[in-house]
Amino acid sequence: MTSSLALSSAERKLYRGRAMNLKPAVMVGRSGATDTVIKAVDQALTQDGLIKIRLEAPDKPTRKQWLQTIAESTRSTVCGEVGHTASLYRPSQTKSQPETA
Repeated sequence: MTSSLALSSAERKLYRGRAMNLKPAVMVGRSGATDTVIKAVDQALTQDGLIKIRLEAPDKPTRKQWLQTIAESTRSTVCGEVGHTASLYRPSQTKSQPETA
């Protein structure tokens, strides 16, 4: 999966752990990665930097495709995915970023 932001495995692990306690900020319905969904994800990433999304895709390949489209459109990185839930990270302009190590 291509991303615009390269994270080390340690950084991905850190953000994946922090995302575990988050509730999904955006729900992606059966319509998929529409412009409205992408705008909502972009807005949530701008505000928080690390978000969790839930994808209600009919199958795994579709879910992967939607997730890749959302990540590329929002210039974010997929930190992890489990089942129908994925966490996305993009450095926030509004919050100072915590130390990774």
